[in-house]
Amino acid sequence: MAHTTTSRRTRGRLLRAQAILAAAAATALLSACGGVEVRDGGDGATKDASGPLKLAVVPKAVGADYWNTVKAGAECAAQRAGDVTVQWDGVTTETDVEGQVNLIQNFVTKKVDGIVYAATDSSALAPATDKALSANIPVAMIDSGTDPQPSAVPLFATDNRASATEAAKLLATELGPGNHEVALVEFQPGSQTNTERVDGFKAGLAQYPNLKLVGQQPSRSDVNEARRVTENILTANPKLAGVFAANEPSVLGAAQAIQAAGKSGKVVIIGWDAAPDEIAGVRNGQISALVVQNPFKMGYFGVDKMVKHLRDKAPLASADTGVTFVTKENIDSAEIKAVLEPSCANPPVQ
Repeated sequence: MAHTTTSRRTRGRLLRAQAILAAAAATALLSACGGVEVRDGGDGATKDASGPLKLAVVPKAVGADYWNTVKAGAECAAQRAGDVTVQWDGVTTETDVEGQVNLIQNFVTKKVDGIVYAATDSSALAPATDKALSANIPVAMIDSGTDPQPSAVPLFATDNRASATEAAKLLATELGPGNHEVALVEFQPGSQTNTERVDGFKAGLAQYPNLKLVGQQPSRSDVNEARRVTENILTANPKLAGVFAANEPSVLGAAQAIQAAGKSGKVVIIGWDAAPDEIAGVRNGQISALVVQNPFKMGYFGVDKMVKHLRDKAPLASADTGVTFVTKENIDSAEIKAVLEPSCANPPVQ
């Protein structure tokens, strides 16, 4: 029995020694690699800000072209900074608010060095931000913030109200004189960006009394749902002349419904974002104009500013990442191409 006990103790010491050596080897490998690592989750550990950094970057949802461009911007900033690991992770649909709350809380538990994310719901995510700050983990918001938005948390985003007001002007200009019925396909009630775009569009409509809002429905950021609600609006309002669709899935679903009704080119569409199918819609005349944000810049700023804050103690301050209005007339210009085809070789600076 004594011999067995001794053997177990010896094996235990050997296993502990092997674990320590493996951990040391992994640390050495990580330090040697540098650059950027992008992965879906992983374990977190608080690190000296002067060395490798681990940042969580969380979109509203994974998969859409818009969020893939945000990811590219985040990767670019991490690559240029060096020794920065980006942990890109998100829920599969923007309606999964609880899932995003749990995801942010999980990154807090794992003690990442910083969190950069877009809130699916401005109120529901506010406590998650507070929890991160209480754990001394800095937070930066991209695209959508929270309500309240802590003064220590910057927001890198579009001026959604002003841009949506301009969308109403674009719709009015395209429709021209006379009375016209129009509709609004919003996306996710409760999201800060949705609220701002709805408010901005309605403020813009108020400047054009000849435009009457006859339908307003949410797409829940789902193409099929956007198609369904647009079909319902068309059925209830056969004289519908124009639609403002407030995000990528809303635009795509609305365009499908209008095409299926045989009204492409007859019902004016003013959209938001710049997915490939949206750009194709502008080229073929199905979509009159797009309000195009700069998601690459959002992702880049989120990571770049967070790294500078952690390493250089630079203060975090909000910034408007701007919009561009894309039409068939300007779509091939150098200015538009730079926004639609961002490159890490020439990243945004500020």
